[in-house]
Amino acid sequence: MAATSSRHSADLLIVGGGPAGCAAALMAASLGMRSILIEADALCGKLQHIAAVNNVVGGFSSGPELGAAIAKDIGRTRLCTVELGVCATEIRADDDRVTVTTDTGQHLDAPYVVVATGVSPLPVDDAPWLAVATEAATPTLWGARLPDTSRGSLLILGADRPLGTFLRAHPALDATVLVAYPQDDDYKVDEVRVDPRVTLLPVTHLTLRPGGGSLLAAEWTDRQGHPGAATADGAFLNLGSAPTPPPGDPVRGSDGYCPPDQQHPRILTAGDLRSSRFQRIMVATGSGSEAALRAYYAAQDLPQVGQDGVAY
Repeated sequence: MAATSSRHSADLLIVGGGPAGCAAALMAASLGMRSILIEADALCGKLQHIAAVNNVVGGFSSGPELGAAIAKDIGRTRLCTVELGVCATEIRADDDRVTVTTDTGQHLDAPYVVVATGVSPLPVDDAPWLAVATEAATPTLWGARLPDTSRGSLLILGADRPLGTFLRAHPALDATVLVAYPQDDDYKVDEVRVDPRVTLLPVTHLTLRPGGGSLLAAEWTDRQGHPGAATADGAFLNLGSAPTPPPGDPVRGSDGYCPPDQQHPRILTAGDLRSSRFQRIMVATGSGSEAALRAYYAAQDLPQVGQDGVAY
């Protein structure tokens, strides 16, 4: 492991190797900063589950294609040391450094850290509007693969953004897609509202159980208090996601996310970890680049500019 001085392991530590973390590494390298990036899985591993993208620059049409290009860029970056299969077990910040402890027993330190560990799918237990019988098979929609010739009906439980990705990835899917979702998901359905395959079911509660044979039976109460029922050939959980910051000093807001303006000055959060409202690939890469740039400005004692345009 290369070190920039006898005091610090690197100029910048990066925890998480998704689009945000990789963008931070590339920005840091462009500024001459040496970084260490640790990632529990593979670089941009979650992009492998996004079969279709339509909102990124560069002409990429799938997550795996984009992920491979990002990993290739990181591989050409001599100023970034990548350690895969490594988890951060604690992040601590003090007046002059940040220390990241890993599950391999390392204690890495640097003046700043970018934390970009992202999110993971919410379980059923975190959805008070939903009750699913244990016998009712409900895999997660994230990364689901179905043949384009599938027919019948599918029940999607929740309107989180993987639904739009799923529908774009299966343009020839010949099925009725019933989307049951709570009020908190109202702002998410605009992306799929015009898809002729989709029937929106705004509900206050839904119960799912086996319906005989391979079918599933759903019973719900809609927003007006009226009961409803339907059977489906399959069901997928699409309930949203929960932030996954490492233990230690990263500060969580009331919603569990880690907003940048609430962190220790030496901890910079980036990507999906920041907010549930901005979980897009392009937004994540921009936030990772900005986080590295902020670390550089702070290390050089250069004034920074907030969102209001005021230097501080």
